Amino acid sequence: MSRNSYQDDLDRLRSDVLTMSDLVCDRLRLALDAFESRDGELAQRVVTGDHEINDQYLDIEGDCIDLLALQQPVASDLRFVVASFKIITDLERIADLATNLAQYTLDADRVRFPEIDAVRIGEATVEMVEDAAVAYAEGDGATPREIAARDDEIDDRCRRANEVVVRNLLSAGVAVDAPESVEPVLADVSRVLLTIRDLERVGDHAVNIAARTLYMVENDDELLY
Repeated sequence: MSRNSYQDDLDRLRSDVLTMSDLVCDRLRLALDAFESRDGELAQRVVTGDHEINDQYLDIEGDCIDLLALQQPVASDLRFVVASFKIITDLERIADLATNLAQYTLDADRVRFPEIDAVRIGEATVEMVEDAAVAYAEGDGATPREIAARDDEIDDRCRRANEVVVRNLLSAGVAVDAPESVEPVLADVSRVLLTIRDLERVGDHAVNIAARTLYMVENDDELLY
């Protein structure tokens, strides 16, 4: 394979990763919109569309394997291909979390906690993913560290949200003599806690993407864990 063709393959890999990132972020925003508006039809679109992202993941995974096996890249090219493969793995998992959020919307009768703004937390995590993807596209080694710092705030917001849910549940009490009325409430509370947990995980995956970008650009494993 000529050098030009090899470089074209690397450029196409970068473009495909960014296309997948755009789609994943779009699906996560749709899931957040469905969650906020209790739109079951919109949530179902997210659930049924997950296969499209899975197909993209498998296609890009195959391209990464081909590049590693046939071209045997070294140094910065090797770091780029490996980082791309790791990044699409995180993107695929973010898409799964978006599907989870959509499914919670479909299943929930919705116990509301006005003190918790899960949608704003979710939007902050989407922005982290988008910024991490831009850093990957531009070979930016500075933004990944800033994204990792932002994740500390997401973790803190999720911790406080969990505390609100648990505190409200404890203060409401549980009518053990009427389990038929308690169980639906507990199920919805559980889904709220799962929503918070999954949004926190989106932030973690954004940091993973940032960490792989930093390693790709600077050969620095500071954020890898």
